[in-house]
Amino acid sequence: MSYEHEPISPMFRIDVSADGESEAGQGQQSDANHTALDLLTELVAGQKQQNRLLEELVHQQVAANKQRATELQQWKNANPELARSCRQAAETLSRVQTQFLDTLTEEIADSEEHLVEGEYMLNEFVDRFGPRLAHLNGVLQVLAQLGSSDPNS
Repeated sequence: MSYEHEPISPMFRIDVSADGESEAGQGQQSDANHTALDLLTELVAGQKQQNRLLEELVHQQVAANKQRATELQQWKNANPELARSCRQAAETLSRVQTQFLDTLTEEIADSEEHLVEGEYMLNEFVDRFGPRLAHLNGVLQVLAQLGSSDPNS
């Protein structure tokens, strides 16, 4: 069997000569460079805008926090005895919370197998301890904040 070799025309041309790229290759490369440069310019502009917006957001957040701290300090100055009472109540509730967490962790340790295996037991556990823990944490947080001696709290 004899095979005849017919010349195959290349689909595209690659110039590997030392002279550089052909005119067509230079045009394509130039277009690609301009496209990449345009995209990078757009990315930089977008990043600058995002940075500006983030700075504005931070300034707004700082201003709101300063206003809140000022108002809280004014309340504490107007109600020093109540602020002291809040601090004492927060210290007491903190001890209560510690005991509550101790009871909760003991319950978990004692019921580990049932909690892992049964959804009913897990639901019962969450129903029993969850709301009380959430409310206790909320009350403690308010009392601690109102009773704190730090003017920036």
